[in-house]
Amino acid sequence: MTKRLSIFPLTGALLFPGLQLPLHIFEPRYRAMVGDALARDRRIAMIQPKESVEGAPLYTIGCVGKIEDVEASEDGRYNILLTGEARFRVVRELEVTTPFRQVEAELFDEPKDEFLSLGERASFEHEARKYADSQGYAIDWDSVAKLDDVTLINGVSQIAPFDSAAKQALLEAPNLRERCDLLVSLLEFFARGDPDEGHVTLQ
Repeated sequence: MTKRLSIFPLTGALLFPGLQLPLHIFEPRYRAMVGDALARDRRIAMIQPKESVEGAPLYTIGCVGKIEDVEASEDGRYNILLTGEARFRVVRELEVTTPFRQVEAELFDEPKDEFLSLGERASFEHEARKYADSQGYAIDWDSVAKLDDVTLINGVSQIAPFDSAAKQALLEAPNLRERCDLLVSLLEFFARGDPDEGHVTLQ
């Protein structure tokens, strides 16, 4: 089955099922999109464009989210909090009269009860520590150790400062273990480089 989704194309912004993404909505077309979503089912879909230009082609995979919290200002802007529900694959972009873009998409049946082996978890945390040290980040590792595998891997994938192609590859990984393997490779690669030389790229 397919579903009609209103999309928010935003480079570098990923959303994963079960995680949250705060957004400040100020452009008139996206204010209209949020208003429309609030009047219907409170859902909008995050997806990356392939280029940072108006009307750019979209990547194939994104994630639909539900607006859990919203603050509206007097000038029409919104601060919203999206909670990811399911990834989707774009079937086609629709011809619309709305100021915001819409697609026909099929939602993924997300894997259930995913987990890493002790070795996979240890390998990830080892590379994450090396990466954090190379970038000068201060991390509360005791709190990290308490996170479940899905929240940890998807959370780092969502906020990691990689370029759009790398982040997209993480989103498109079919399961937690493949996403973890890719994330370990990216962290290992970036930790070896000079932070001033730029971001990791898969292009």
